[in-house]
Amino acid sequence: MIIPDPESFLQLARAEMPFGKYKGYLLIDLPEPYVVWFAGRGFPEGKLGEMLRAVYEIKVNGLEYLFDPYRE
Repeated sequence: MIIPDPESFLQLARAEMPFGKYKGYLLIDLPEPYVVWFAGRGFPEGKLGEMLRAVYEIKVNGLEYLFDPYRE
């Protein structure tokens, strides 16, 4: 069983896209086709890539509602 890390989840909920067409958007609010595009092309290295990978998994598994309490 995987136990989620609340601090990492909160960081993911608040993280913004640092570049591109969706610069300034919360990662959790990126359109699913954009995140799927990254999955096909390869995620960036480092923390951003890890976070985008997590967003991808959340979106393709229909778990976006988990972030509703963190949206403004």
